[in-house]
Amino acid sequence: MRFNKITIAALAVVAGLSLTACQNDDTATDRSNSSSSKGGSNSGGSAQGAAKDSTGNDADEGRGTVAGTGSSGNGTTGACRTDELEVTATDHTVEGDPEGMVAVEFTNGGGRDCALSGYAGVDLKTNAGSLSAERTGEQAPSVTLKDGESVAFAVSYPVNDSGGSGVRVTGLVVTPPDETKSVTLDWPGAASLPVTDGSGTPVKVGPIGSAGQGG
Repeated sequence: MRFNKITIAALAVVAGLSLTACQNDDTATDRSNSSSSKGGSNSGGSAQGAAKDSTGNDADEGRGTVAGTGSSGNGTTGACRTDELEVTATDHTVEGDPEGMVAVEFTNGGGRDCALSGYAGVDLKTNAGSLSAERTGEQAPSVTLKDGESVAFAVSYPVNDSGGSGVRVTGLVVTPPDETKSVTLDWPGAASLPVTDGSGTPVKVGPIGSAGQGG
């Protein structure tokens, strides 16, 4: 009888342990399933959200790039450089006027549009030294020259009607606006200027466009 009691007690203990293990396994399985279900839902939501955001950002960035490219094409026109310009000078004096006039013309040969504004630098080479022209003070507009187009400005000077030899002009030096490189030309105007009292230069230079637009 004692043996049977021990056996029954042992079987009861084993059964209890087996039941507890099964319950623990079931609980772990439930937790695992619950965790996997929640994790899968969150992962799927995050992945979908990321894909949506990525698509939206890519589309926005694409539109931004196109707009940026378009706006960059609307930049300002660069200044004309001396090496891009053909510079010529012709006599435009009207007979009977108290002043002589020379028109200096810039022709754009640089293969691109360029801009000129303000006043060019003008110096007359004479037998008495260099004579710098003074600006007239007129408003100086900005002019955009397409390739092959021209624009001119005026250089005015007093006519030598004194009967004397005056100051002999030997050349014309022109520097385009905003440039430091000059071009030396033959002087097409009257051969001499009247001698002045030294109170100021008798030669005046007008702004770009003051002698009319070429073409």
